[in-house]
Amino acid sequence: MSESVPEAEIGTEAAPASDPAAPAPLNVPRTPTGNAEVDAQLDRLADADHLATDGHLEVYEDVHRGLRDALTALDARPGPPAPPPSYHQSRS
Repeated sequence: MSESVPEAEIGTEAAPASDPAAPAPLNVPRTPTGNAEVDAQLDRLADADHLATDGHLEVYEDVHRGLRDALTALDARPGPPAPPPSYHQSRS
C-alpha cells in the first residue's frame, strides 16, 4: 500500500491560515455629523479597510487635510457683527 499524500492536501500545509498583513475591514461605525464636507471625509476612512497597513497613512493624511480645510472654512465664514464698544467704561 502506498502512503502518498492526497492531491487536495498538497501545498495547504505551507500556506498560513490567515495573513495578518492582509487588508481587513475595521468595521468602525461612522455616525453622520450633518455637515456634508465632514461626512464625506469620514466616509473616505472606509477606503483604508481595503488597503494593506502601509497604505493607510495616505488615506489618513488625506482625511486629516480635508477635515482641517473644513474647519478652516468655518473660521472664514462671516459671523455675527461684533457688539458695539461700550461707552460706559468703569473707573477704578
